[in-house]
Amino acid sequence: MSIDKPLHQLGLAEAARLIASGALTSEALVTACLGRIEAREAVLQAWSSIDPEHALAQARACDAGPPRGLLHGVPIGVKDVLDTFDMPTEMGSSIYKGLRPAWDASCVAMARAAGAVILGKTVTCEFAGMAPGATTNPHDASRTPGGSSSGSGAAVADFMVPLAFGTQTGGSVLRPASFCGVIGFKPTFGTYNRAGVKFAAESLDTIGLIARELDDLALMNAVLTNSAAIAPAFPQTRLRIGVCQTYLWHKAEPASRAALERSVSAARDAGAHVEEFVLPPPFSQLTETREILNNVERARSLAHEWTHHRSQISPALTRSVELGLATSDDQYRAALRLAEWCRLELDTMFNSVDVLLAPSANGEAPEGIAYAGDPSFQGLWTLLHVPTISLPAGKGPHGMPVGVQMIAPRYGDRKLLDAAHWLIARAGVHGQME
Repeated sequence: MSIDKPLHQLGLAEAARLIASGALTSEALVTACLGRIEAREAVLQAWSSIDPEHALAQARACDAGPPRGLLHGVPIGVKDVLDTFDMPTEMGSSIYKGLRPAWDASCVAMARAAGAVILGKTVTCEFAGMAPGATTNPHDASRTPGGSSSGSGAAVADFMVPLAFGTQTGGSVLRPASFCGVIGFKPTFGTYNRAGVKFAAESLDTIGLIARELDDLALMNAVLTNSAAIAPAFPQTRLRIGVCQTYLWHKAEPASRAALERSVSAARDAGAHVEEFVLPPPFSQLTETREILNNVERARSLAHEWTHHRSQISPALTRSVELGLATSDDQYRAALRLAEWCRLELDTMFNSVDVLLAPSANGEAPEGIAYAGDPSFQGLWTLLHVPTISLPAGKGPHGMPVGVQMIAPRYGDRKLLDAAHWLIARAGVHGQME
């Protein structure tokens, strides 16, 4: 098998095939990724922890041993809220500087068992929350890469690593993907085991993936769900798409509106059945509802840190904890009930369509890195526990990437990946860095 691109630009699935065929070694691939990191990390600052010698030692062990699984010898990045037994897990907080767990998070352990090389830990906002680190957008270092999976989005977009783990409580996988011009996948809530992740809000937290290719998401999904490694395929019947502007449409910038309109037009021209999809009035409360759940559950998750290390918690997260502590249990349970009612209502509404198209984010990545962007366009779907994916859908007026979001019903993850494959092939929405 020939290799017609720089090694650091290989996708996860392509690299795995090349290594399995003997056309590529893990050491050569990891060396190329480390070279890209050395060249770009001073600007990007995507990694919270990286040890080149340790990464190369893992790669050499893969090359010297028998194939271990679907990811044999391929490097991945791990968001620094996921535990790793051989690297620090600092969660973007000075409270845990130098922390060394004795275990891997479940998703990391499963990837490692399948042969993956853990290249390093990627920068996260503090406790996967609101206070960003120093990571910049690979398309424009004066802009945010999004958060809280900041390092994962930037590192994948900049070809430092083919795939990285993220987590999403509001919009922490899809927003970085949209801002950085790559693909972000948040599966149905609970699909990937969360053992070994520091909870932000336990009724919302979902482990997700950021990659440049859909095949790569499908491959890692197979590893984490113990299922067959089936690449995304075209839907077998005419795709039924609901266009859902959501109750947040007034917040969508022209670039985001145009991206959605382009994708809808291309889908219609390619033969999809397209119709308007309007969420019932109670859904308009979901942004506030998610904030209630987020604040209460963050306050409970951070009880130890709040008691013993309050001075080391950022002002933004302090405000969230204070709001959570001031929320009554009745308010919290009312929010839980509304969220569940909306989930059940949406299950029924999906009888008329296969997938939805909606904005991924407000628009292009905002200027500056102190603010990681508005999570509302992603957060409502996170609360609804449905699988979602952000696909690159062109650029805005400042030349920055803009995405479009596709949503499927709960447990329709396979359908979502297939529909995304169809949209990319038919609409040509897939753009990457050069």
